[in-house]
Amino acid sequence: MAFIGGKLIGMFGLSAEKLLLLALLAVLIIGPERLPYYAKQLGEWVKKGKRMIDNAQVQMKSELGEGFEDVDWKKLDPRQYDPRRIVREALLEERKKPTIADTLNRSRPPQKQLELGETPPFDSEST
Repeated sequence: MAFIGGKLIGMFGLSAEKLLLLALLAVLIIGPERLPYYAKQLGEWVKKGKRMIDNAQVQMKSELGEGFEDVDWKKLDPRQYDPRRIVREALLEERKKPTIADTLNRSRPPQKQLELGETPPFDSEST
């Protein structure tokens, strides 16, 4: 439960008054004879849900191994996905990268000039 706009908001965005009204309606509809049975069932469901969450946490810890506490989960939140930012970063990355010509010129060893009358090298297997 949380206070939003000065109101106490419970689960699913329901205010405390609405939750109280729902509980009163449930008591009236179910009746006093069957209310203990359904209260017990609800308690068992809550216990099962808590057990499932605990088991999922244990399984996650065992599968992720050591150092999973260091993971920044906020970075993996899909709500943080902003396509404009991703495109902007990709474009900036492109500007920083050297052009193909720069790459080819740097990787090629310096070539010596041919002497007058000298034949250029020829590889018969490459043609």
